[in-house]
Amino acid sequence: MKASNYSDPGMAEPTYRGATGTARETDLIARIAEGDRKAFEELYYLYHRRLARFLTRLTRRYDIAEEVVNDTFWVVWRKAKTFRGDSQPSTWILGIAYRKARNAFRSSARLAEKNLQAEMLPPTEEEPAGTEELRDWLTRALAELPVEQRLAVELCYELGYSCEEIAKIMDCPVNTVKTRLFHARAKLQRLLPQLATPTGASADDSARQGSAARPGHRPP
Repeated sequence: MKASNYSDPGMAEPTYRGATGTARETDLIARIAEGDRKAFEELYYLYHRRLARFLTRLTRRYDIAEEVVNDTFWVVWRKAKTFRGDSQPSTWILGIAYRKARNAFRSSARLAEKNLQAEMLPPTEEEPAGTEELRDWLTRALAELPVEQRLAVELCYELGYSCEEIAKIMDCPVNTVKTRLFHARAKLQRLLPQLATPTGASADDSARQGSAARPGHRPP
């Protein structure tokens, strides 16, 4: 199944975190368990763009992101009968997406890393022009984090889940989530200033320092 372009700013993004939305999604999953394809299409529409945006912030391999989205919904279709309502529908769906993303990223780790490096833009020589450039810096910094830390950061700051919800999604203790977020924030604090420093400026500074150290050299 292929959805519309999820990056289109003109499209209103569906929301599903409220009580009414939760009840609706629980009903959709129950209908999917009975083989209702229209209910499946509706749930797919509710989640596709958010899942796709979440995943493409973690990897610039759009083919991998789309594969993970489709694999996630395939599991939803097959496993809908196992959903008992012990957690929020969004937590259950994101848990499936997390496991699929982790496996996809790990199984293609070497190729993914090569592609990430090849597709990364060089650091800009100007100040960030706006939000898009700042987000690009953040995307490149996130690519340097381990998979679990990347996913935890995006679940927390992009999708707005609490540490308790993330622990259910990632199937780990809450303290593990907090530790991953702590280390991720520390790494991002180191990486972002490096991305903001033009490579040309750093090279020029090094050259000037080397020249100034040579006897008889007068700085310009």
